[in-house]
Amino acid sequence: MERAAKKQAVDALNEAFKATSVAVVAHYSGLTVAQMQTLRKQMKQAGASVKVSKNRLAKIALEGTDVVSIGSLLKGPTVIATSNDPVAAPKVAIEFAKANEKFVILGGAMGTTVLNPDGVKALASLPSLDELRGKLVGLLVAPATKLAQLANAPAAKVARVVQAYASKGEAA
Repeated sequence: MERAAKKQAVDALNEAFKATSVAVVAHYSGLTVAQMQTLRKQMKQAGASVKVSKNRLAKIALEGTDVVSIGSLLKGPTVIATSNDPVAAPKVAIEFAKANEKFVILGGAMGTTVLNPDGVKALASLPSLDELRGKLVGLLVAPATKLAQLANAPAAKVARVVQAYASKGEAA
C-alpha cells in the first residue's frame, strides 16, 4: 500500500470512528467470503457498518476519537463493526456469532466506555432506538386516547338515554 493510500485509509477510518457511538471488535479468521458478505448485509440492514483494516492503520485512526480504547483489542485478523445506534452493531454481531462459531467477539466500546464480550452481549439485549421510540410514543398516545374516550363517554350516555326515551315514546 502506498503512503498516500494509507493516509487516505486512516482519514476515512478516523471519520468513521468519530461519527460512531459504538464499536465492536471481533476475530473473523476462518469465515468464508459468503459469510462475510452475509455479515455486511445484516449490518447494513441494521444501520451499522463493518470495517476490515490493517490493525496498525486502525490504531492510528482511533487516535482522537471516543472509541480509542478498542486499540488494545486489535490483534490478529479483526473486524470492526460500528453504528450510530448503540444497540444495532452489538445486536447483529451477537446474532452472527451465535450462527458462526468462527466469529469471536473480543469486546468493544460505547463512547469512552470499554466493553468486554459480556458488555457487548448486555448491550445487544437492550431494545433498539426505534423500539424505544415506539414504546415512548405508545405511552404518550395512550393517555390522550383515554382522555378522548372519557370526554366522549358522557355525551354517548346522554345520547343513549334520549334514544331510549324516544323509542319508549314511539312504543306508547
